[in-house]
Amino acid sequence: MQRRQILSLIAAGLATPFILTYQRAAHAVIGAAEYRSRISAMIKGSDPDLVFQQSIASGDPTPTGVMLWTRINPSLSGEDLFFQVAVDGNFNQIVAEGQVAREQIRAQNDYTVKVDLDGQLEANRRYYYRFVYAGTTSRIGRCRTAPPTGSRPDALKLAQITCQDYTNGYYGAFDYIANDDSIDFVVHLGDFIYESAGDPRFQSLPFADRQIVLPSDGIYAMDLADYRHIYRSLRGDPKLRRAMEQHTWIITRDDHETANDCYWDYQRHTLGAPDHPYTEQGNDALQLNQLMLDSQQAWIEYVPARVRVEANSADPHRFLRVYRDFQFGDLLSLYMLDTRTYRSAHACGEDTFGGRYLPTCGSVRDPHITMLGTQQRDWLLNSSLASRSQWRVLGNQTFMGRLGLPAPGGFVPFNGDAWDGYAVERDQLLGEMRSQRVDNLITLTGDLHTYMAAQVKADYGNINPFDSRNFLGAEFMTPSISSSNLINTLGIKRKMALQQKNMDKAKSIGDVIDFFAGSAVYLLNPHIKYFDSSAYGYSTLEFRRSYCEWKAYSVDKNTASGTATRKVKKTLRKYQGWNSLYSWF
Repeated sequence: MQRRQILSLIAAGLATPFILTYQRAAHAVIGAAEYRSRISAMIKGSDPDLVFQQSIASGDPTPTGVMLWTRINPSLSGEDLFFQVAVDGNFNQIVAEGQVAREQIRAQNDYTVKVDLDGQLEANRRYYYRFVYAGTTSRIGRCRTAPPTGSRPDALKLAQITCQDYTNGYYGAFDYIANDDSIDFVVHLGDFIYESAGDPRFQSLPFADRQIVLPSDGIYAMDLADYRHIYRSLRGDPKLRRAMEQHTWIITRDDHETANDCYWDYQRHTLGAPDHPYTEQGNDALQLNQLMLDSQQAWIEYVPARVRVEANSADPHRFLRVYRDFQFGDLLSLYMLDTRTYRSAHACGEDTFGGRYLPTCGSVRDPHITMLGTQQRDWLLNSSLASRSQWRVLGNQTFMGRLGLPAPGGFVPFNGDAWDGYAVERDQLLGEMRSQRVDNLITLTGDLHTYMAAQVKADYGNINPFDSRNFLGAEFMTPSISSSNLINTLGIKRKMALQQKNMDKAKSIGDVIDFFAGSAVYLLNPHIKYFDSSAYGYSTLEFRRSYCEWKAYSVDKNTASGTATRKVKKTLRKYQGWNSLYSWF
């Protein structure tokens, strides 16, 4: 390797070109003293929050690297940026150092920088890193590389999080995640931001200091400037900053990175956004397409992810490909899905009740509708079925299992926006896995703002507990960090129905609330082993060679400062070769 090597990725917007000025493997004889003294001479001890207002982060581990991220205060732009990676927090043992030219720190990417160190680090190591800009050192971050290819790790621990509506609460859960050294990586399942800043259907704005005023002066993101503003607001939160400083994250998208319950309108080849003002105000295809591109661009800028980008494409399906996989030795294969970009419109229409929720039309069994799209579905099946890992893990957004409510003649799906609304594709996917005798599937899910644990079944209509081939694994849903939970959201909708004097609708919503608050959810859905929509928090999953343990925590979202209260809600284990989920408390 050359001493000054220019590194970059071909896809513009994916990673920032940089010069690798020092790499320990290439300079083992020379040592690092020269480089430490040069960086030390630059440091003047200024406040890092003035320069690095959104701090730093790392993401997408490989056995030989991670993606580093930061953003420079635009008012201070015009200098080169330096970074260092070391095996110790005092930076006495530097392993890599580099430089990003000032020309690369620009308004085009909102002054964000993403440095891809894949190929530069050792496997299965924790490193410390920092940036230096105009004499100011960032906070010190920690990152971790994946285990080496072909290795046999004994254990791996993931934090599982989702749905962090900034306006609806404080991020106390991130304090606990930041302080937990046993966590190897953080998996975020989407709704990293909310595109709305006061949607009356689920955002009551209970905290004056958590409100967001968009540049467009509305309550919905209308363009790139609005999306960027929302990301900057969230990424400036001290608790979130620290959690992203302390761990390497793996992140995917859900709907609120763009618009509530969004989908792809295949007839017009554009974004479908049933609740967005652009749909209500003309439903212009080009305008909606640009909204999707703007949301993707902001996500690329603010998320430390190694994804495929075609920067010059005006087609959202080509502009950004989020779905990707990660390998952790032979212990775990992780497949991060994108269940929004390619999904068909909701089968029963876009009305809230009778359409997206409690869908009653027969089109939910339409074999032509899709959640993944053909290319992603083929990728998932080919990759997962070829895997020989101890565990196959899906980073999924909406509930994959069946969640039915009582109805004449059986049940009606509660959520047509989840996999129940795309049941034929789900059955095909899980049926193919059953034919290949998959029994080690773990599905990580978010979206519904609920704690849930369930058995994954190829056929949810088959209630025979002794048909072992019907059981493929387990699904674990983590609650929201702060977004209004399911029971509260339904309560808001019931209140609105009462205000509109729609008593039938109010009664129906009340019946749904009673169903989820009681034990009937288990009777109609016997594969569900735990359901609770009363709190907020996060989960962890510890993967061992013989079992996977899910631990769900509740963390108070109303605590603005200090340490929020945390409690263990549930601990469950899925053992290799066993269908059941075993509860520990």
